[in-house]
Amino acid sequence: MSASATRVFIARLAGIAVFDPAGDQVGRVRDVVVALRLGGRPPRVLGLVVEVGPRRPVFLPVTRVTVIESDAVIFDGRLNMRRFQQRESETLVIAEMLDRTVRLCESGDPVSVVDVAMEPTRTRDWLIGKVAVRRHTGRGLRRRGGESMIVDWNAVEGFSAVEHGQGAAGLIAAFERMKPADLAGIVHELPAKRRTEVAAALDDERLADVLEELPEDDQIEILGKLEADRAADVLEAMGPDDAADLLGELPTEQRERLLTLMEPHEAAPLRRLLTYDDESAGGLMTTEPVVVPPDATVAEALARIRTPDLNPALAAQVYVCRAPTATPTGRYLGTVHFQRLLREPPPTLVAGIVDTELDPLRPTMTLEAVATFLATYNLVAGAVVDENGHLLGAVTIDDVLDHLLPEDWRETVMEATADEAGGTR
Repeated sequence: MSASATRVFIARLAGIAVFDPAGDQVGRVRDVVVALRLGGRPPRVLGLVVEVGPRRPVFLPVTRVTVIESDAVIFDGRLNMRRFQQRESETLVIAEMLDRTVRLCESGDPVSVVDVAMEPTRTRDWLIGKVAVRRHTGRGLRRRGGESMIVDWNAVEGFSAVEHGQGAAGLIAAFERMKPADLAGIVHELPAKRRTEVAAALDDERLADVLEELPEDDQIEILGKLEADRAADVLEAMGPDDAADLLGELPTEQRERLLTLMEPHEAAPLRRLLTYDDESAGGLMTTEPVVVPPDATVAEALARIRTPDLNPALAAQVYVCRAPTATPTGRYLGTVHFQRLLREPPPTLVAGIVDTELDPLRPTMTLEAVATFLATYNLVAGAVVDENGHLLGAVTIDDVLDHLLPEDWRETVMEATADEAGGTR
């Protein structure tokens, strides 16, 4: 172990790269596994949870770690690729310890856990020696952050108790730079109690992004644990197609209540989407494609697709409609592909470069027909237009793949074990 690593605060390890002796990156740190011990003795660190592939966590024993630095962990090159499964005797530091309310032994004052630090021993073991805490300066929901301090492990008590309303600010902060799909993988693997706490702590936009990446059962569970008003706000923040898919899985009474709580202009597109068959172009489409009038310039169109929150597939093309351009009222004139936009001078009007030869999709077209259309013309999205020529929305390739893959594909990705796995940890 690196001689410089005398104390490591674990929340700071989240997301740092893990390298083998040759300098090749094999994954990133997700969490640290410890074993709580009786009699106030510091927990023993067992190892790291390392994500080595898309949503595949594996266990790296701490005895195989050779160096821990601020931006890298290096191990001896031996890594069992079997998927990590937490045992009953194990505790995950980031997922389960951060944000807990514990008490100072001397005064009995409640404090929140901000971080914990592990320290090496002479026997090359690692123990949790220090706890970073923050005093509570308020009560209940008005509890605020106060004085922060670092205390010895045996100066606090309460880690072994089951806590309700633990909060998740520390856990979320540890993974704030993660992509929604990766954070969804972590949320999926948390106990139900922690999933609820994480959902409560995430802001509406971030929770909406995570929900879109979760399996259906997790979506329904999390949405059901939210207050109805907040659930409606989160649905508004989701992509219309994803929100409609989720609403379609809910009981009719719950669905109607949520739609009623939503802003009318947000609920209207979802109601329209819910009228289509799930595996038709109408059921697959989003009602928020990039639409511009024919007198828009190339510069204006490019500015629209530069929006950072825009789905890359939706950003691949711009749809040209006569005013009013909002779906489903705009009369569809054609499509301008982003590569064409890049080749034209900025002042050029999109009306002069619009592709009118490609027939649009119809809302009743089947999933197979939509997939064939996109494959035939090498497209990542296609306009959906009604019989009167009005643009209803656009189908993107990610939604087509989502429906072509087995229903449980998200869970399969999250739970798949490596074919080469063998042995036990």
